[in-house]
Amino acid sequence: MPYLNLSYAAADALPVAEVAATLTRLTVELLGKKESLTVVSINRVPLDHWFVGGQALAPGQSGAVLEIRVTEGTNTKAQKAAFIREAFGALAARLADLHPASYVAIHDLPADAWGYSGETQEYRYIRGLSL
Repeated sequence: MPYLNLSYAAADALPVAEVAATLTRLTVELLGKKESLTVVSINRVPLDHWFVGGQALAPGQSGAVLEIRVTEGTNTKAQKAAFIREAFGALAARLADLHPASYVAIHDLPADAWGYSGETQEYRYIRGLSL
């Protein structure tokens, strides 16, 4: 049940449906998450609202931050590293001159601290155990 939030600043708008599909695919393939529960939100920030080191982006440059929330303990370091590498690559392929200080962050949330449809991930886990 991952939630991905992409914020970006670029001269040209991204093809959001294509980017959402790519990020969903990477989440499923690299992190083993369910496609049907993957939520992607994409927000374009005005170029004059994006700063790196206190400086505006250079002309023609883009910036991005992708954050994903997953349940703590459900992915290995190798899976996370692969996701960060591939997600950054996918963004760099679509955003002109992507600034190196563009981030992909994976937030590992405790299973008792988040959920969907009104139930925590921990509750879903416990309910699924055969006792």
